[in-house]
Amino acid sequence: MSLHQLTITEAHEGLRKKDFSARELTDACLEHINAVDGDVHAYLSVHDESARAHAQSVDEKIARGEEIGIMAGIPCAIKDVLLIEGTRTTAGSKMLEHYQASYDATVISKLKKQGTVFLGKTNLDEFAMGTSTENSAYGPTHNPWDLSRVPGGSSGGSAAAVAASECIAALGSDTGGSIRQPAGFCGVTGLKPTYGAVSRYGLIAMASSLDQIGPFAKTVEDAALFFDAIKGPDPHDSSSAAARTEQTHQSLKNPIAGMKIGIPKECFIDALDPVIEKSVRDALEVLKSLGADVVDIELPTTPYALSVYYIIQPAEVSANLARFDGMRYGTRAAWTKDLAEMYSKSRQEGLGAETRRRIILGTYTLAAGYYDAYYKKAQAVRELVRRDFANAFRTVDCIVTPTSPSLAFHIGEKSSDPLQLYLEDVFTVSANIAGVPGLAVPCGFAEKDGAHLPIGMQFLGRHFDEETILRAGYAYQQATDWHTQKSPLS
Repeated sequence: MSLHQLTITEAHEGLRKKDFSARELTDACLEHINAVDGDVHAYLSVHDESARAHAQSVDEKIARGEEIGIMAGIPCAIKDVLLIEGTRTTAGSKMLEHYQASYDATVISKLKKQGTVFLGKTNLDEFAMGTSTENSAYGPTHNPWDLSRVPGGSSGGSAAAVAASECIAALGSDTGGSIRQPAGFCGVTGLKPTYGAVSRYGLIAMASSLDQIGPFAKTVEDAALFFDAIKGPDPHDSSSAAARTEQTHQSLKNPIAGMKIGIPKECFIDALDPVIEKSVRDALEVLKSLGADVVDIELPTTPYALSVYYIIQPAEVSANLARFDGMRYGTRAAWTKDLAEMYSKSRQEGLGAETRRRIILGTYTLAAGYYDAYYKKAQAVRELVRRDFANAFRTVDCIVTPTSPSLAFHIGEKSSDPLQLYLEDVFTVSANIAGVPGLAVPCGFAEKDGAHLPIGMQFLGRHFDEETILRAGYAYQQATDWHTQKSPLS
């Protein structure tokens, strides 16, 4: 196995034993990026010099006989919506084409202290708005399993980078499924932590009550290790919470015999591709064989979660993106006759069609005369969604659903119909609405039009109970080999 194909666990063990250096590991990833990213376009920028410098500092610690943490020397990719001081951060938008971050996001500060190597910034749908990474101002990312298909979104660059072994692991953000859905499309593992479990300070906000930062990895074990490295309260983020302090990876190997897993009937709908349904149901049989008790449950408000999401999210987008006006932040239009035209042209030139669409929708729902009819009602239904999950978790330990109703689709296939793209979030948005954690893992493959395409499923858990869903996912991966299959470009 080549160095760039290692997991976090394998890479750490190799560094600790001095089988190879952090510099060699980083060089292997950079060389592979150079070899394949012209086809994948997972990265918007690659930080060769700083990555090698950080790797060298880890090697110096090892040479001095110092102990290194699990994330030290691990080459990672970072979604280009997280700030790294002194580096360009675009959020996939022309509006921020020349923006240089003036400080580190909290998750970046934590990883820097642990010696993590940052390879570069990954592509995304503009301001994280999308499900395919086609909305980036810098061109689409391609799925490493079939370059004619999307990797999912909005964190498609991070998912594709892990699937193509262009990094050991990556960070993304999840507002309505933007970690879990691309993890499913790309055949990797993705974790959306509980809202508040990871600080959002230094994440360019899209929808502040829904956004959450989380890891992409090659295994559940790696995802747990990465999550442990970034979680915890932060005085800079008032929504971050002092939740469970134990290290989730320490209990991964505990058996799941007796764990009660709920299957919501609302998630097995007519729109679900039959091959995906079969893979998920086969996975449930594996979990049963490991001693889990699989039971049917109901989440009655699930069919309304998507509608709630596409009212609340655009409303928060409208508020958060008001700052990008060409005056205080971002690209400013030239040769305008007055201030009003400068604002209008700057936003028209700097923001893409999907971003403008959501701003308009959100501004409409917040307008006088419509706030009560749309936004206020959506918030009321949001509370019902939370109650549904709370009721379900009184009888089950976790919930299993597909990650998306379809397989990875062709680039451009759904671009003309935004509604079809929005429907890709149908199984994932409810976790963001309720704030509960979700873990996506590969559970099979399908042959379609000559392509070998991954299938994903997700485990949903109680608030701040990432330990249970990670344990269930780990047990499943120990009993299967879907996660070990490598894309043609890895």
